[in-house]
Amino acid sequence: MARHRLVRRVALWASGAAVLAAVVWGAFFSPLLALDARQVEISGQGTTVDVAQVQAVIAQNVGVPLPRLDTVGLRDRLLELGGVKDARILRAWPHGLDVALTAREPAAAVPVAEGFALVDTEGVRVGSAPEPPAGLPIVEASLEPDGAPALLAALRVLAGLPPDLAGEVTHVSAASRDDVRTTLASGQEVRWGSDDRVPLKVAVVQTLRQADPGARVYDVGSPDLPVTR
Repeated sequence: MARHRLVRRVALWASGAAVLAAVVWGAFFSPLLALDARQVEISGQGTTVDVAQVQAVIAQNVGVPLPRLDTVGLRDRLLELGGVKDARILRAWPHGLDVALTAREPAAAVPVAEGFALVDTEGVRVGSAPEPPAGLPIVEASLEPDGAPALLAALRVLAGLPPDLAGEVTHVSAASRDDVRTTLASGQEVRWGSDDRVPLKVAVVQTLRQADPGARVYDVGSPDLPVTR
């Protein structure tokens, strides 16, 4: 009887191991859960991401079972593509992926020798154009590494403007981080100084424009002591 029970236990263990091995093989090595390029959904590409490049990166993993797919490594490769700011990858069982991209969209046009460089809110170049796109402010700043603080200051000032005021901006210059200036459609100039205390400076500018609408210059570099000319 003891030997019979032992044989039975061994048989059950062997059967369980065989079932487990079959499940592991089916999930990790067989085509049952393999990635199919036709079942990959890509969203959020915006205007700057080349979807064909995204598909080409993903295509390198076609046929790989989803449980074995390295989504972290795949995300890293997608982040190397131009225009991709972030990427979120979810497995869509049994054969697909949902790839949600965050694209870097142009926030300003910077004059360069060949026309205009299009940069996003972080100063990353996302494209080029012979002429600045309609509605995109022109920022006179250097794209060289030593000019990055000035460019970022200008972009932060722009990002902090309310929609009505931002819509009036036609030109921005940033000779340094502490000398950001915007020109409005009316021809009036706002001298912001640095990108510090932007909400307060915006409120002061709005008040000054109401109090002195004919001024040509609003200087809020020191918002506690603003100047109009």
